[in-house]
Amino acid sequence: MRRSLSRLPPLRVALPPVPVAVAVAVAVAAANNPSLPLLRRLLPPPRNRSAALSLASRIPPPLGIRARPRAIGSMSRPVDAAEAAAAAVESELRLLSSVEDHYGGVIVEMKEAMDSATFISVLRASISHWREQGKRGVWIKLPIELVNLVEAAVTEGFWYHHAEPKYLMLVYWIPQSAHTIPANATHRVGVGVVVMNEKEEVLVVQEKTGIFRGTGVWKFPTGVVDEGEDICAAAVREAKEETGIDAEFVEVLGFRQSHQSFFQKSDLFFVCLLRPLSFDIQKQDVEIEAAQWMPFEEYAAQPFSQKNELLRYIIEMCSAKKNGKYSGLTPVLTSSFTDQKSYLYLDRTAISGAGSK
Repeated sequence: MRRSLSRLPPLRVALPPVPVAVAVAVAVAAANNPSLPLLRRLLPPPRNRSAALSLASRIPPPLGIRARPRAIGSMSRPVDAAEAAAAAVESELRLLSSVEDHYGGVIVEMKEAMDSATFISVLRASISHWREQGKRGVWIKLPIELVNLVEAAVTEGFWYHHAEPKYLMLVYWIPQSAHTIPANATHRVGVGVVVMNEKEEVLVVQEKTGIFRGTGVWKFPTGVVDEGEDICAAAVREAKEETGIDAEFVEVLGFRQSHQSFFQKSDLFFVCLLRPLSFDIQKQDVEIEAAQWMPFEEYAAQPFSQKNELLRYIIEMCSAKKNGKYSGLTPVLTSSFTDQKSYLYLDRTAISGAGSK
């Protein structure tokens, strides 16, 4: 006996997982168009239209991009699935992830790859958002892996601020007023190292490279202070690197400022006095032609030393110091407005109070 077809159990078909975007589109469309029974069967019907729209707003954004949910306006007519999908996409306003700086601006550190077109779109939306917030400067740090985005950023009005081996920093000014973005680092810092022993001999070298190559001039070891390095530490390091001599920092005898020095940057050159802790010279072979201990008077008598005004002043400072008639600046480890320690260089023999303790 045949059963009535109306009494047969409902046919259940296993469907593949529904992608999130499709699920959202279906949810929105079903909420706005009750006449679509197929859509209602694909997904459990939301309790109301607000629940469907809430689902649309919870799509996680791509890494490196921040999403700010934006409500979709009330709809006066039913929409189909395609319109629902478009509405779901538009419900996300993509913004670049950023942190605020201390001067009313924002800093963006790009980490995720994207094409130029996507970057421009997100960048424009972000600038509009920051303008509404009253932000000023916008800093974008681009790692070398994202060099493809440089042209896009420049096209949108960004300019170069500085570059390091692994990144480029670009900057943009939102207000209509003249910008107050600080310039890149303006100075290079160098040291000249006077190592004098108890015999009143000084440590001198002849260089294989640079302007003194092949001149026969004996000079003090010199070098550039590394990023994050203290002047006193740099002087000790340069003596060790060029001659193999271990030394103890005594004081800064003086310093000179010059301009248009290295790639048009200014230069600060500190003349430092050190006391040797070892005496066996082991010169650096790549840059140093020769190294020796030379009587101070013999060094001072070199024609080159006598013709150079700067060197004559350095010789006079050294001579006054070894005769007990000159006090330089000694480093004092101190702190300022933060817990970070730094060195203050001063003449401790001439002051009293906190600095002399």
